[in-house]
Amino acid sequence: MSAKIRRIVTIVEETWVEGGKPLAKPVRRAAAVAVIENPFAGAYVEDLSPLMAAGEELGDLLPKRAVAALGIAGEAVHSFGKAALVGAEGELEHAAALLHPKLGAPFRAVLGKGAALIPSSKKRGGPGAPFDVPLNHKDAAKVRSHFDGMEVLVPDAPRDNEIAVAIAVTDGGRPHPRVGGLQLNEIKGEDGLV
Repeated sequence: MSAKIRRIVTIVEETWVEGGKPLAKPVRRAAAVAVIENPFAGAYVEDLSPLMAAGEELGDLLPKRAVAALGIAGEAVHSFGKAALVGAEGELEHAAALLHPKLGAPFRAVLGKGAALIPSSKKRGGPGAPFDVPLNHKDAAKVRSHFDGMEVLVPDAPRDNEIAVAIAVTDGGRPHPRVGGLQLNEIKGEDGLV
């Protein structure tokens, strides 16, 4: 692993009741967060390829942990997303280097597909700062029932010279979705939109 990982945190949420109404089956979300050293903290560097390589490795490691936490096969994942929280001495571009060029392909490989764009967010913050991993259906971006997000945090991260990198997956959409749009049984999963 090219990234210097200080810790990995895996979080699982289960929603059993929403709006006072029980769900027929709980909706579960899992996130895996790696806290890594930012090799470029405190200095402007033109070549961010080491972070891109680390993103590729994390794109394999983190989804495997999150999917395992749900106890399902990768192919059974409904939604996915990615996010990064950069410590005070880093740049948002450091998060972009981790999340965008190379993290997606191994993430999709763990899931067996993933035709849609992986939604992402990035921000700067200190230890314990919450950040949101946006979620969308992995194969069809127009499935409104899966427009969602998962808040994550690591109490002691990121330090000034660290980045917290998170991926999240779900085994369903929002509880009791009622805003219409493309339905699960209508997904073609070919162009990432429908």
